[in-house]
Amino acid sequence: KQWYQRRVAITAGDTGGFSIKTKTGMPGMKRDCGGAAGILGAFKAAVEVGFTQNLHAVLCVAENSVGPVATVPDDIHILYSGKSVEINNTDAEGRLVLGDGVAYAKKDLKADIILDMATLTGAQGITTGTSHGAVLSNSESWERCAVSAGLISADMVYPIIYAPELHFQEFKSSMADMKNSVKNFDNAYCSNAGLFIGSHISNNFDGALPWLHFDISAVAFQGERATGFGPALLLSMFGEYSRSNMLLSVAPSLPNDANNGKRPKN
Repeated sequence: KQWYQRRVAITAGDTGGFSIKTKTGMPGMKRDCGGAAGILGAFKAAVEVGFTQNLHAVLCVAENSVGPVATVPDDIHILYSGKSVEINNTDAEGRLVLGDGVAYAKKDLKADIILDMATLTGAQGITTGTSHGAVLSNSESWERCAVSAGLISADMVYPIIYAPELHFQEFKSSMADMKNSVKNFDNAYCSNAGLFIGSHISNNFDGALPWLHFDISAVAFQGERATGFGPALLLSMFGEYSRSNMLLSVAPSLPNDANNGKRPKN
């Protein structure tokens, strides 16, 4: 009997900003690598404890600096998904490389589940606070699994609104498939930023491929130091795929592949 191995892809990234931060807003942006650092730490630890499935870590990192070839407002980029993006905010840059990362995970890695983690929005702290990261997902069952893993590991996360039929219009562009930043920052901004990433996995948010987005902006640091948020959450979440007795004993049950836990259509 041949055993099927699920392909898991975890992606992360963020850079710095250009649109342009103030002299007091720019220092400390080293913490914007928090998502990539969390993914890299989780990947290293998963390998060390014996991950039993095909695990890929895609680090979407880039230097975002002022220069002759830097992105400027009104540029239009064609991302790896094939979708065009009108730049209306060069400080919303991390989502561009993350959009490419999740598209690569789907197209090239043929992932069965895609998870991304990033310090994506300042709105995360307003939405879920400084003790819980935010999780956005097209799958209710995977969302519940993430919340359970957060409680187990103390890297806690809380679900945010997933309603692309209501919110993705915030990115409407007359020149491209979408803009890279929203029109109304008061309309579920943390969710919307995540939806931008998810839009490069699916054309219509059909939920056929399970996807989770973790925004960890406010939980990735305390003061001027990093918290190390992420590895414990992901190791606990996928503990069922580990050879570690400790992780196997505490891991939540992973969703069944039968329907991928898709959210019902309204």
